[in-house]
Amino acid sequence: MIILKTLRGEEFTLNCDLIETISENPDTTMLLTNGKMYIVRESMQEVINKTIQYRQRINQTDLL
Repeated sequence: MIILKTLRGEEFTLNCDLIETISENPDTTMLLTNGKMYIVRESMQEVINKTIQYRQRINQTDLL
């Protein structure tokens, strides 16, 4: 799960395993595998970085 902000600045968590596509036009828009769409304040690169950090944390936990 990653923490993101809506355009209004409200934080929410998103299961990043459900992200199908991310685009910037100019707002960052994510389409999920379940058909839902989210528009967030973070840039596309920030969402990608948060997803990578999340996966690294998960992989480290699996090694313990």
